[in-house]
Amino acid sequence: MTQILDAQDCDELTAWLRQQPLLYREGSYVLVHAGLLPHWTIEEAQQFAMEAETALRGEQFNTTLRALHPSDHLQWAPDLKGPVRLATIIKVLTRLRTCSDNGIMESTFSGPPKLTPQGFHPWFDVPNRRSATATIVFGHWAAMGLHLTPNLLGLDSGCVYGRRLTAVRLEDRKVFQVRCEETRGGK
Repeated sequence: MTQILDAQDCDELTAWLRQQPLLYREGSYVLVHAGLLPHWTIEEAQQFAMEAETALRGEQFNTTLRALHPSDHLQWAPDLKGPVRLATIIKVLTRLRTCSDNGIMESTFSGPPKLTPQGFHPWFDVPNRRSATATIVFGHWAAMGLHLTPNLLGLDSGCVYGRRLTAVRLEDRKVFQVRCEETRGGK
């Protein structure tokens, strides 16, 4: 975000970003940057995403963004209100990697799934996940690498770290990858 905020065309970039969906659904496919809490249904996640998108597109978007930083303390609860609720929804959709069985998010872990902190699981491995009937396409976990199962397409294969950029053709699950040049000075 720092590169965007420091860019000469920051206003143009942020205006474009604020118009992008936090969750995209088409048929049985759901595209999200990071993940979904295990007790959210797809319909609930879609509703929550639209709630946050509306705030980000509105005139008071700065209030929502300020509530998002720092985000370590943010934890979802259905009774959250105002900017904290919206920031927590955004955190789930854009940063979630691991959580407990009851949906408590672990905010600092970014390592491989096998090193997930005790008491936490990759969000998609929590028992009785309510979104398990959809095929979820996600990223935001370079240390996990490409992760393909019948209902999960984890596509972050570490391009930002010089590894690969991955795409999957949904119709036949064919994987396409290209090597990435290592970026300088950042994540």
